[in-house]
Amino acid sequence: MKIVIPGGSGALGTLLDRTLTAAGHQVVVLTRRPRRANEVGWDGRTLGRWTAEVDGSDAVVNLAGRSVNCRYTEENRRAMWDSRIDSTQILGAAVAGARRPPAVWLQMSTATVYAHRHDAPNDEQDGLLGGQEPDAPASWRYSVDLARAWEDTQARADTPDTRKVALRTAVVLGPERGGAFDALSWLARLGVGGPIAGGTQYVSWIHAHDFARAVEFLIAREDLTGPVNLASPDPLPQRAFMHALRAAWGMPVALPATRWMAELGAFTLRSESELLLKSRRVTPTRLLDAGFVFDHPSWAGAARTLVRQLRGH
Repeated sequence: MKIVIPGGSGALGTLLDRTLTAAGHQVVVLTRRPRRANEVGWDGRTLGRWTAEVDGSDAVVNLAGRSVNCRYTEENRRAMWDSRIDSTQILGAAVAGARRPPAVWLQMSTATVYAHRHDAPNDEQDGLLGGQEPDAPASWRYSVDLARAWEDTQARADTPDTRKVALRTAVVLGPERGGAFDALSWLARLGVGGPIAGGTQYVSWIHAHDFARAVEFLIAREDLTGPVNLASPDPLPQRAFMHALRAAWGMPVALPATRWMAELGAFTLRSESELLLKSRRVTPTRLLDAGFVFDHPSWAGAARTLVRQLRGH
């Protein structure tokens, strides 16, 4: 198959490029700064020669969007919004205008669309969308609004011949240097990876290997449309999550952090405390019901595997 990945020059795009190419597919990456033979230039806002890659392709996996790991200044909020909405709109126009449109369009989304909650998990059928929680700061509403607008933009695209799937993705953890798992591992190894603000907030996650496998699975499953949660079936409280990570590194103790310490740390790192404090309890009901089997279903096992892989890099 020919698979086009807009916004595919980052860590997830590189992972999918490597995985799908190894499986025998032809992968084309759309990026603002093409450097390799399989990369084609686009700006994520206007139609151009890149549309010829979409026309006649078998699948499109749109990963375009500025990182949310930043301070939510007005400038950064606008950049996050525009990079997601504009790229999704223009991709929809390219698919709609194709003589031979792709059979499936997988659109990146986020598990942050769900409500901050501890009482029950959020799945695609019964999960609560966020934005109205009484115990969540008003500033968290922006992330939910952005996620919903992102999905709505894909849903509104006039592409009747193309199946559409929204990938509500939890944090993807892989063994690459500089990634999310590497950052969490440094906290654990330095003895500061303890409970944050009590540690009862849930962490949803997915191993990078299972993320890539789930994308392949969804491309092949012609019966699945709409939102699909890409998260392991083992979300767990932050306290337990970090305990398992410390155990994988052989670090028995860690200092806890209060809420104000988390706020200060996020500010120092030019990030947002929402990424640490929001309870994301997400389960992948649709994937499981469709027969997808996780290679890394539990966090304790996944953490040990990732530690071994990271040590080998």
